Amino acid sequence: MPCQTGTDMTEPTDTTGVDTSEAIVAALAQARARKTPVYISGGGSKRLMLGRLCEAAELDVSAHRGIVDYQPQELVITARSGTPIAEIEATLAAGNQMLSFEPPSFGGRATLGGTLACNLCGPGRPWGGSIRDMVLGVELINGKCERLRFGGKVMKNVAGYDVSRLQAGALGTLGVLTEISLKIAPRAERVLTLAYTMSADQALQTMNRRAAEAKPLSAAFWLDGQLYLRLSGAASAVTSTAAQWGGERLEGDAALWRDLREMTLPFFAGSAPLWRLSLQSSAPLCTDAQSTLIDWGGAQRWVSGDQPRDSLDRAAADAGGHATLFRGGDRHSEVRPPLDSVQRRLQQHLKHAFDPDGILNPGRLYSWL
Repeated sequence: MPCQTGTDMTEPTDTTGVDTSEAIVAALAQARARKTPVYISGGGSKRLMLGRLCEAAELDVSAHRGIVDYQPQELVITARSGTPIAEIEATLAAGNQMLSFEPPSFGGRATLGGTLACNLCGPGRPWGGSIRDMVLGVELINGKCERLRFGGKVMKNVAGYDVSRLQAGALGTLGVLTEISLKIAPRAERVLTLAYTMSADQALQTMNRRAAEAKPLSAAFWLDGQLYLRLSGAASAVTSTAAQWGGERLEGDAALWRDLREMTLPFFAGSAPLWRLSLQSSAPLCTDAQSTLIDWGGAQRWVSGDQPRDSLDRAAADAGGHATLFRGGDRHSEVRPPLDSVQRRLQQHLKHAFDPDGILNPGRLYSWL
């Protein structure tokens, strides 16, 4: 089948890095003509996370990289999808700015495209927003080899049905992301972490109470009998809040939050299945505290070890959320929460619109998609 190239693709004026989009289009055209599915790969850091195992031929897009445009005054950055998160963060740090959703870099292998496709965010997500919230626009190549642009590169351009944000969590099933524009944020003047010894139930109550206050709370997690609250903002506000809230002030706290974000805390070590429960932050603990890490002020619960899927699904549903087998376990089975008939039909319609031949990451989200 011929590969059609749309006319709404604007070539970047900055040639920083390497633009391999033409090679990506050619590879997709060949795959489509041969009816050969592909697995889109960047840094390869998340292949065994979030979705089902996709055994299609690899389409490596890691060479398509580079920061295309950076406007510090406008708080906007645009980069190609294969650009490592670490490279973007280094550029922003030089300008005293940051990605507010604190994505993991997974040892420098995580890319911008993969981070958006997986909708991955760090400990500051409830306060700084998700990557989905920060996306202004994307360029992608769909399953018909059409090069499409959605959204824009400035905040006022985002209007109507926002297809850009639809890519968050799609796991590459709707297209090959080639360029992404994001809102960025200034770094806080001061950051301070407070630690408290308490049970999981006490921690949940404390996190929800503190989150309701008009204070510079920017992250909160509990593990092994310790609650950690991070304050970020103006030095005066952080100092005043710390004096009011008490607790032990931690030195060198950046390493603690980095290890949580990068999932390098001892809790995450080993090959045991790792489950992620997304719940109402005030929901009571529904799993064994010894195998649980509570993050996002209570809204995200990590559970380690073999767990009955049905029990986790019921517990999560009762708590107003859902459970996902994030890592490990049987990745040939369904790893994401089940959909009802309406949701399933919508997913199938979207897939057909973007990838009618089903060549992009087949089965990655669900076995039937």
